[in-house]
Amino acid sequence: MNNTRYDVTSLGELLIDFTQYGVSDQGNPTFEANPGGAPANVLSMLQKLGKKTLFIGKVGDDGFGHQLEEALKEQGISVEGLYKDSEIPTTLALVHKLPNGDRDFSFYRKPGADVMLKAEEVKEEFFDTKIFHLGSLSLTDQPVKDATLKALSIAKENRCIITFDPNLREPLWSSLDDAKKEIAFVMSRADVMKISDNEVLWFTGLDDYDEAIQKIRKGNPNLKLICLSLGKEGSRAYYEDLRVEVPGFITDKTVETTGAGDTFCACLLNFVLEKGLEGLKEEEIREMLRFANAAASLVTTRKGALRVMPEKEEVEKFLEEYR
Repeated sequence: MNNTRYDVTSLGELLIDFTQYGVSDQGNPTFEANPGGAPANVLSMLQKLGKKTLFIGKVGDDGFGHQLEEALKEQGISVEGLYKDSEIPTTLALVHKLPNGDRDFSFYRKPGADVMLKAEEVKEEFFDTKIFHLGSLSLTDQPVKDATLKALSIAKENRCIITFDPNLREPLWSSLDDAKKEIAFVMSRADVMKISDNEVLWFTGLDDYDEAIQKIRKGNPNLKLICLSLGKEGSRAYYEDLRVEVPGFITDKTVETTGAGDTFCACLLNFVLEKGLEGLKEEEIREMLRFANAAASLVTTRKGALRVMPEKEEVEKFLEEYR
């Protein structure tokens, strides 16, 4: 790939994840204010893998907004595209851990600063990058939807690789029909997609993962590589005629799953940066999935996401112990 100022530019939500931390003496749940937001989490892991990244988004000009800005800087992520809103507060999310280990999200975003990003704040110079990565949460509201569409257009003009993680959060959409429409639009523009098991079944209306992926590929021949995350079961990759599956790494040290999908996604993007999208071999894809699964497993042993992504050497050591 050609030399660029950045390896990956990402646009989207940057928020505070209030993650359940324990129970007070009075029996009330206690929460820790962790920096989060899927696009920023992805960039944080990419920084740990030695890549140069830039974030585009908006936070409130408040204590949480300043905390988030410092967290990005701390990870080495460029804040050139980060704006502050003097009137709308930083977006908040409460993350409740369910008995089955899954999570339930409650959002404080009506509005939140992340949806206030404007199209005119999306600058051409942000796209001197190899990859433009986005999710779907920046398509739920205006003006951030127009900002996202402008970013997608500039990225296409600059011949960036477009990578997409739908990251469906049902409470943030006015209707799931709107969600499906917007997600379908980005799918039609993307080169690479990471999608979760529940998302692919919801989007296609099918109950078989392989059939669901084939339906998406038939309607989106532009998608050269699709990775399907299966939670603790592992992951699959679909590339040309290949279907590669790797089991997950189960650990009894898991404390929460926040950020696991974002960690996996970052490893996928790192693979694309290093290997490209042409002539990939099955063994290369298998090793990518193993590394991504291992990194995702490691992050589940830590509270939070953005500030606790594993170093490359940690993942390699983890893999070595499992060989």
